[in-house]
Amino acid sequence: MRIRDVEDDDVELFFEHQLDPEATRMAAFPSRARDPFMAHWAKIRADRTALMQTIVADGRVVGNIVSWDQSGDREIGYWIGRDHWGRGIATEALALFLGHVKSRPLHAHVAVHNAGSIRVLEKCGFQRLAAQENQPLAADGIEEVAFILKA
Repeated sequence: MRIRDVEDDDVELFFEHQLDPEATRMAAFPSRARDPFMAHWAKIRADRTALMQTIVADGRVVGNIVSWDQSGDREIGYWIGRDHWGRGIATEALALFLGHVKSRPLHAHVAVHNAGSIRVLEKCGFQRLAAQENQPLAADGIEEVAFILKA
């Protein structure tokens, strides 16, 4: 498993990953049609503050990991194609990525039902914020758990 810079062809695979209904349910994030998805990734790739990497396992693109500035916080997120879940890829990719992202603290938000992603963050040293620090519902009505990595 390795991470590398995002290449143009990778974005097409990212698009395919986010079409999976089970993946979007777990992420609590709706899939996008092709044009809005490609426009979203063009915006990410043009953002000089965003750090992004493609995740490669067994010689195949299996996902992506991104960090960006949002409302004064440094956020982090990742997406692994469902065919590659349960193999430790997200944990390994996040651990590698954390070596590239030097700013701290880092913030992450995960749907409460996404136990796999919660475990990935915990294994990589993120701490769950106290319940009173969590917003009970995200703006879209999805209940989330907030995490922070301080060091």
